[in-house]
Amino acid sequence: MSFDRSTAPQIHISLDRQILTLVNSAGTVLAEYPVSTALNGPGEQDSSGCTPRGEHYIRAKIGGDQPICTVFRGRRPTGEIHTPELARQNPGRDWILSRILWLCGLEPGKNRGPGVDSFRRFIYIHGTPETEPMGVPMSHGCVRMRNADVIDLYERVSAGTAVVIR
Repeated sequence: MSFDRSTAPQIHISLDRQILTLVNSAGTVLAEYPVSTALNGPGEQDSSGCTPRGEHYIRAKIGGDQPICTVFRGRRPTGEIHTPELARQNPGRDWILSRILWLCGLEPGKNRGPGVDSFRRFIYIHGTPETEPMGVPMSHGCVRMRNADVIDLYERVSAGTAVVIR
């Protein structure tokens, strides 16, 4: 069975506003969440630390059976739950928490293919520590969300959901 993108909700991410909006097929807003995209700004190049623009889809959903603030490394739970103490013990760690929505680009030469591939760059929508600011670009390229927000979004979307980053 194929995924029908024409009737499914879509995710729109505004880099300027630092907002993720979930809309239905009629364009009605279902939810809005503050996010944090790349400190280095928008861009598609490998190793740029930038958030890729354009049309994407959710290639994989990871972590649905994990508790809030589960720590992931390499898309696998580490067995840790993020706490302020764990954060103090690991300064500078780029935390990926709670849920992962792994994005895949749809535009060859822009966000898909050699040198620009969002999937191979491991671009995710994921949870982050509550101490990290939202509405301010601070990530290494991914789209960071509050843990409760990414869990809520995770429950509302499916693998195949369209994601547009502008």
